[in-house]
Amino acid sequence: MTAAQIPANEVQRLDALAQYRILDTISEQAYDDITFLASQICGVPIALMSLIDKDRQWFKSKFGLDATETSRDVSMCAHAILEPGEMFQVRDASKDERFADNPFVTGGPQVRFYAGAPLVTPMGAAIGTLCVIDSKPRELTEAQHSALLALSRQIVAQLELRKAIDNLAEHVRDRASYEERLEAYQLKLEEINASLSADSQTDKLTGLSNRRHFDEILSEEHDRASRRERPLSVIIVDVDHFKSFNDTFGHTAGDETLRRVAKLLNDGRRTHDFVARYGGEEFVVLLPNTTADGAGILAERIRKAVQNFAWDLRPITISLGVCTFSGTDHTTTAFIEAADAALYTSKANGRNRVTLGTLA
Repeated sequence: MTAAQIPANEVQRLDALAQYRILDTISEQAYDDITFLASQICGVPIALMSLIDKDRQWFKSKFGLDATETSRDVSMCAHAILEPGEMFQVRDASKDERFADNPFVTGGPQVRFYAGAPLVTPMGAAIGTLCVIDSKPRELTEAQHSALLALSRQIVAQLELRKAIDNLAEHVRDRASYEERLEAYQLKLEEINASLSADSQTDKLTGLSNRRHFDEILSEEHDRASRRERPLSVIIVDVDHFKSFNDTFGHTAGDETLRRVAKLLNDGRRTHDFVARYGGEEFVVLLPNTTADGAGILAERIRKAVQNFAWDLRPITISLGVCTFSGTDHTTTAFIEAADAALYTSKANGRNRVTLGTLA
């Protein structure tokens, strides 16, 4: 194992880190949203906001990892900060002589892939990284590479705004001026956080809500339907033979097909319905205050809209599973599982059809 060299500007770097007053602070949603986005965009199980202190790396935010800090000697991020202007990537740590015997490579969490975007202050000091980790060898795509760098810049923007607020509180003596300027910085922070929150709820490919946001809305609507004893229906949609479509026409065409299906679903929804990408080629439509009959009619309308669309490369169809919750004590998990079972029945019976499921 090769420990990273100490940067030539180590004294200035540690001073820049100390000025942010962030070490050993509690977790914050603004940074947790960024690590979540990094994990989702790069398709990895672990993402960290790592700050390199004198003898340790400390995680201000972590997604998919329980540890809060490690020794600097075993830190890959300590290598990443040596080149502030570059992304540091390790495709397979087990085959890299610098890291092959690293305890995090030989033991849990079995690190193989690592990519770290340095967190670089306006004065050029690299204080840490936004890094993503996988237990399988891989490489970032060009889009993932650019997105990770962009998110690292957002972290530094957050840190700079917070430092500016602290400086105002300490140095501005005129209360009216202080409150006015402080409010401007706080509003800017709120705008950044609101943007990050929206991003964390949106599927990047289709623009629909993502699985995380759907789970939140499902819980809310399930509770509301239970309290008011009103029906709640769900439709799970799967694009038929999508893998063979990708294999034949390529992933670019496949992505465009998913975007078009998403638009057809969104265009066909009612005002109070909720549409999300559930994962891969699956979508979900949540129908508040909708009976099984009403959900079946809407599902059939959606099926026909996709089937009748003028597709460029080959006809596209969808299979649909429908389930309705009617104020009983079934959980959201049972609700979704019943709709998923109905979807499986549609696929088993030849696809391009709607199946109404029931809760046991």
